[in-house]
Amino acid sequence: MPKKYALVGTGGRAIFFYTAIVRDFPKTASLVGFCDTNQTRLNYANSRLEALGHDRIPTFLASDFDKMIAETKPDEVIVTTIDRTHNIYIVRALELGCNVITEKPMTIDAPRCGEIFDAVERSGRQVRVTFNYRYAPHNTKIYELLSSGAIGEVHSVHFEWLLNTQHGADYYRRWHRDKRNSGGLLVHKSTHHFDLVNFWLQSRPETVVAMGDLRFYGRENAERRGETKFYTRAYGSEAAQDDPFALHLERNPQLKAMYLDAEKEDAYFRDQSVFGDGISIEDTMGVMVKYRSGAVLTYSLTSYAPWEGFRVMLNGSKGRLEVEVVEQSYVNSGGEQALEGALESRSILLRPLFGKPVEIEIPEGSGGHGGGDPQLLNDLFGEGPGDDPLRRAASHVDGALSILTGICANQSIRTGSTVRVDDVFKI
Repeated sequence: MPKKYALVGTGGRAIFFYTAIVRDFPKTASLVGFCDTNQTRLNYANSRLEALGHDRIPTFLASDFDKMIAETKPDEVIVTTIDRTHNIYIVRALELGCNVITEKPMTIDAPRCGEIFDAVERSGRQVRVTFNYRYAPHNTKIYELLSSGAIGEVHSVHFEWLLNTQHGADYYRRWHRDKRNSGGLLVHKSTHHFDLVNFWLQSRPETVVAMGDLRFYGRENAERRGETKFYTRAYGSEAAQDDPFALHLERNPQLKAMYLDAEKEDAYFRDQSVFGDGISIEDTMGVMVKYRSGAVLTYSLTSYAPWEGFRVMLNGSKGRLEVEVVEQSYVNSGGEQALEGALESRSILLRPLFGKPVEIEIPEGSGGHGGGDPQLLNDLFGEGPGDDPLRRAASHVDGALSILTGICANQSIRTGSTVRVDDVFKI
């Protein structure tokens, strides 16, 4: 009997889940309901199902979430709403007897995190956080190398993540640009990266210090560089026509259907100017973290780089790993889902002490997010990896540990102080 799934939040990331269920896992998973604040977007989601040869499924507005659970009786609820509302649907789904699969970040601050932990304890149900980067072959290879003792005890990690001027800019057009919605990129985006370090080290963050600012995007920065033409949103703007940072919704059928055609219901503008006012998140960030294992992380995130991907160096008592991964750029929901975060190149170099460097062979992987997406989907909706020795399935505890680094980093940026993780939220 297939497990039944209902989904709340039918925006861009939701497509990843619901198309996979109906296309790739019809024997093990069944989609029974959609929920959203916007009926136009709900209708579009159903049209996607029909294009895949699947019947339309019942739709419910957000105010009828409880009704959806009562009528469709899902085993699990998939939460892909905006970040600040994750906790609302996670908690309510648990209370109504469902397990939960949630997009990252699990939530955006410590009080919301506490609500989720309390609901898990009360209900006895489970929360899975979809850290697809754990499943990417190069990232699992790093885990295997470290676990084998290839560089001994890990003492330090230097991790640089670059978002380019296509993908990175997109966070400043959307709801993410308001920190009240997303927690900023140190929560919304970096949760992936901090989770990888937790996963690789098999440790947890202890103290955090950070600096960050808005240095490139935003009107003030554009004015400082001599820009004189401004607009609020790209649609209908003459000034946006020649702006390489503008997103033209009317030129992309999917973006038009999901957002431009849906504006009449919620006045959400998907194509805001990245050089407008009202941006409250940073674009240039640096973080230092001390782990319980004793390792120290230096981390940087830049969201206006000329290329997309990351470099990570791990130094240990027996040597060093050097990793470089270049990813294809994308705009969320702007194209083929499988190409989001797909690879252009990757390499892992092992430098043992007193030995010659060794280029590490990495298993082939295809699909989005470095090849992690297909494996994650199989773990969620297929038969899964069985007894996974890599322990890649992420619980609410893993979800909390990843965002707590970002939450503490935000506090450190605000106060200029070093922040102890246990003082913010103790697990």
